[in-house]
Amino acid sequence: MKNITKKLYRKTNAGFYLLKPAFNLYNYLLYEKYLPRKHYIKKKFKKNFGYKLDQHPKTLNEKINWLKINYHNPIGSDLADKFKVREYISKTIGDKYLIPLAYATDNPKKIIPENLPEFPFIIKTNHNSSGGIVIRDKKLITNWSSIHNQLRANLQDNYYWHGRELVYKDIKPMLIVEQLLDDGSGQFPADYKVHCFNGKVRLINVDLDRGTPNQTCSWFNANWEREIFEWGGKLADGSYIKQSKTEIDKPIPFNEMKSLSELLAKDFKYLRIDWYVIKGQLFFGELTLYHHGGGKPIFPKEWDLKLGNELNLT
Repeated sequence: MKNITKKLYRKTNAGFYLLKPAFNLYNYLLYEKYLPRKHYIKKKFKKNFGYKLDQHPKTLNEKINWLKINYHNPIGSDLADKFKVREYISKTIGDKYLIPLAYATDNPKKIIPENLPEFPFIIKTNHNSSGGIVIRDKKLITNWSSIHNQLRANLQDNYYWHGRELVYKDIKPMLIVEQLLDDGSGQFPADYKVHCFNGKVRLINVDLDRGTPNQTCSWFNANWEREIFEWGGKLADGSYIKQSKTEIDKPIPFNEMKSLSELLAKDFKYLRIDWYVIKGQLFFGELTLYHHGGGKPIFPKEWDLKLGNELNLT
């Protein structure tokens, strides 16, 4: 019966259109919704890397996935929550590093001009990586109902189910409105992502031209020396994001960025701390416990092992 079903699905148009919805539902129920979290993470790892994840991780991606399964910091959920993390940042390093918050609500219908600031802002959810909606002048917006629909869909998306990262499972979805940071170029400012291994800065990646076909992701060590590997995901056309071919100046508050990152990461085996620099001033972006969910290959592959050897899980 199984062979007959496969033949109908693969070799007849009617079979394909009749059976495809059933296959999609089967895969969703089996692999997406009811597969135990540990097995789902292992299955996803094999799909991404072509081999099985075991209990003796060696590469950096293997260790990030091991952490997803085995390591749970009690405050991890609050740190992944883009609203609650503000309180943690305020208590740990101070309010001055927070991007100004203009509004917060759990009701999309309250995202209306009367509740929003006069300056440029971004609307985003606190519980996923939706990217957000940028509004530079609210007076020019005429499609508020469309924005409400998009925000409602974002609120209903439980990011836990995307990669089984437990820190996202119980976050109460909210909408937050923050001042849009502007470096004067009209583009998104450089995004500095500081990767701490065992509480110490090991890597900094700099994302430039985010959201454009020209996006780059360049890697540096703690001394601001280039590290020659790629770990930047893909562009919209499917090509891998490359390092910038031009020199990138060390940010003015680099030492401050490193010391604050290590302060925030001191209780974690691995933590990524995101920063922006506007006119020499540091602004905190977000905290991430699992870069790319441990699902993006590092090229060349030996760098995955090299970096993995530097992260101690004991």
